[in-house]
Amino acid sequence: MFRKDNFVYGCILGLLGPVLGMLLLKFYKFPGTPFSEVLHFIFIEQSSHQVLTAGLTVSLMVNAFLFTMYINGKRDKTAKGLFITTVIYGVVILLLKYLS
Repeated sequence: MFRKDNFVYGCILGLLGPVLGMLLLKFYKFPGTPFSEVLHFIFIEQSSHQVLTAGLTVSLMVNAFLFTMYINGKRDKTAKGLFITTVIYGVVILLLKYLS
């Protein structure tokens, strides 16, 4: 799994990494709360999206870890896909943060 060097594979990992990070954040920050209630709080009750942008920012650390792992492993195509999706996530986070 971690030996693959493919741009599309890197993009897929880059999309899934922050989702995993958000799940980890949910279990750490909101233990015992149903996932549907956490999503309701993050997206609907909080108009400023502070928890969402903070959570997404922290969850991008998963991508940073994966990116470092693939760069050190000389798998540059996969790392390039991870980098591009991380930049896209970063732009979305900035837009959410400053336009809301």
